[in-house]
Amino acid sequence: MDMRIFLKYGWVRRRHQLGLRGRRFMEAPWAGGVVLLVCVGIAMLLANLPLTAEYYHHLLQTDLSLAVHSPDGVIDWVYPRGMTVEKLINDGLMVIFFFSVGLEIKREIISGQLSTLRKAILPVLGAAGGMAAPALIYLLFNHGGVAANGWGIPTATDIAFAIGILSMLGRRVPVSLKVFLTALAIADDLGAILVIAFFYGEKVRLGFLLLAVAIMLFVYWMKRLGETRLMYYLVPAVIVWSLFYYSGVHSTISGVAMAMLIPDRPRYGRAYFVRKMRSLRTMLFMSEASGDEFPNSEQRYYMRQMRHVAANSVGLSHRLEHALSPYVTFLIMPIFALANAGVPVSVEYLDIFAASPDAGAVGLGVFFGLLVGKPLGIFLASWGAVKSGLATMPEGASWRMLLAVACLGGIGFTMSLFVDSLAFTNLELVDRGKIAILMGSTAAAILGSLLILLFSAHGKQRTA
Repeated sequence: MDMRIFLKYGWVRRRHQLGLRGRRFMEAPWAGGVVLLVCVGIAMLLANLPLTAEYYHHLLQTDLSLAVHSPDGVIDWVYPRGMTVEKLINDGLMVIFFFSVGLEIKREIISGQLSTLRKAILPVLGAAGGMAAPALIYLLFNHGGVAANGWGIPTATDIAFAIGILSMLGRRVPVSLKVFLTALAIADDLGAILVIAFFYGEKVRLGFLLLAVAIMLFVYWMKRLGETRLMYYLVPAVIVWSLFYYSGVHSTISGVAMAMLIPDRPRYGRAYFVRKMRSLRTMLFMSEASGDEFPNSEQRYYMRQMRHVAANSVGLSHRLEHALSPYVTFLIMPIFALANAGVPVSVEYLDIFAASPDAGAVGLGVFFGLLVGKPLGIFLASWGAVKSGLATMPEGASWRMLLAVACLGGIGFTMSLFVDSLAFTNLELVDRGKIAILMGSTAAAILGSLLILLFSAHGKQRTA
């Protein structure tokens, strides 16, 4: 019957094929990077076209706060105070992104590439070098100037773009180096989170922060008792976000903190899962013989029970990470790019090598921090770790190929744009930083890709 419908109605077949292509695209490791690039282009057009520029900036600054005023002025309540569309994206939606990053970091620490000292030492030291070197290069150009606070901008690596490029290059890069770059980017994200928490917050309001810590301790107590239901973590997460928002510590940190409290152990163990699923399967097959209708009400009940058992046999953190991944990649990050990549393009901003007393040398610091500082820091730290015996070289990798992969670490983009919005209050500095991030990340991506192609071709010639 279904096949006849396919043959008779061409539009059904075309819709089915389109759905399959869409699913394959979303599952591709480079898909997120492609969507982000498209959104960057759209944001740049919206910010610079005469017909849309004014509306674009007006929309981002639209106030979304809920205010209550009494006629006599006794009640004056605003929540969340100062919330605009741009702030909702950067302080609200990005919390979900940081929550997802926190789940990823937690997974790697528990059972991934950061689970043991032997595994973690090389990517962690590489990430540390990849953060220190670009910060120093930035300060070399901006030390003591008006733009000195932007040193954290070139220290971050965008994992989506970096891994996406490696995936498109296929087998030219050893699998061990792909694993190394993934672990390095995750360690780098952890470093960026610490930088944001300690250096880019406002004046801390201790009362709000202590209350948030008290709630998180309560959540930790529930976790220790074995609570695995989502609602008991979702409601406190919203409250903790609100408290962080008013505390002066950037609210996105609440996402990472709550991610660390999500239980990773499943509700049901292996023995219970096997026994219960066998029982439910038997009951399902027995009910199948009682009638022709499928599924009937009894069968639907057993199916729901099987789904419940299967879901609760996987840790909540793993389920959330899997569930949030497509929304973070194809919704939250594109929205962030649309809101933050829209920079008014002028001759002054495009000249990233310009320096002035009013704007400092933001372009120089960010561009060379990403293009030179990141690869140099990652490579030298990794070289020192291997030569000193602290770590081992990734299997099948050469120093030249590691340098090429390290160049991809210079793709800052998402985290760099985020830090840029926190580092400066002067809009000119913010815009200069964004232009330099886009140009530096593009240059790092091109350089890393060309070096990988060059070194892989040279390696084939030598083996031949």
